Amino acid sequence: MSIQDLIDDFAFLDEWEERYRYVIELGKSLEPLSEEEHSPANKVEGCVSQVWLVNEVRCDDEGQPVLHFRGDSDAHIVRGLIAILMRLYSDKRPADILKIDARSVLAQLGLDAHLTPQRSNGLYSMVERTQADAKAALGATT
Repeated sequence: MSIQDLIDDFAFLDEWEERYRYVIELGKSLEPLSEEEHSPANKVEGCVSQVWLVNEVRCDDEGQPVLHFRGDSDAHIVRGLIAILMRLYSDKRPADILKIDARSVLAQLGLDAHLTPQRSNGLYSMVERTQADAKAALGATT
């Protein structure tokens, strides 16, 4: 599912209650993390809920490095937010990740106006973490 598909799905849902349920459903599709991956090294600081993000460098069809992200949280709605970020960032080249305007995409979904300040701060902490991982991967490949 592309981010445009996600934007279209959100536009189709009229009520924010329905959209929250949809976000929670998205969280159920996350790839699991192992017990070892629920570590302090993978924990995202700045989130009220516990959040862990892991990335793996893989190769795309052209043999170029891409980052594959996985994540988990102890909160259902946050797991859904992680799933949205996975659609935004996962399996993309590091340079492409750095070009993504997450605030614009999240605004199109309406999340900027419908999340509590704490959830928004946590969401943008996750965005910052994925961008930092992309910068680190970009530095490692140059």
